[in-house]
Amino acid sequence: MKSMNTPSLAPQLAPQPASQSTATPAPALTARSLLKQFYKQFPPFRDCLPLSIGIDKQIVAHLPDLNRKLMRTALGVHTGSMRYLRVMEKAVLRYDLDGTPGAAVTSTHRAHATLVLQQRLSKEAERKKAERDLAAAEEASRVHADKLNQLTAKFARKG
Repeated sequence: MKSMNTPSLAPQLAPQPASQSTATPAPALTARSLLKQFYKQFPPFRDCLPLSIGIDKQIVAHLPDLNRKLMRTALGVHTGSMRYLRVMEKAVLRYDLDGTPGAAVTSTHRAHATLVLQQRLSKEAERKKAERDLAAAEEASRVHADKLNQLTAKFARKG
């Protein structure tokens, strides 16, 4: 296993020194900011490789002070992304935090990724169709109102 320099989250989690007490506080750690840190720190995240089962335990081993709920949320965002799911559709191996290949990706997991992608693409297509239908209905309503206004103007009594 490769030795990794893993910067601590301590600066982000510790209170600010007294010299900075009047300055604005550091932004709170969010799932997205934690995920950005994972991208910088761990090659499988950066390269969007399939993560090994139990990767959360490996992350906790590297970053023991990490909020586990926040970590799970960040993992959910990553593994639920379209990019990750597309990789999982064709993946053969899973990878540890240091980029070492591990267990094989099962056909069940590949099929699940394919199914989730199909569902998302289908929902997106339905949403776009609904937007187009709404825009067409609004345009038809506008044209109808314009025609009524023209007829009203044409046949209005001039007094």
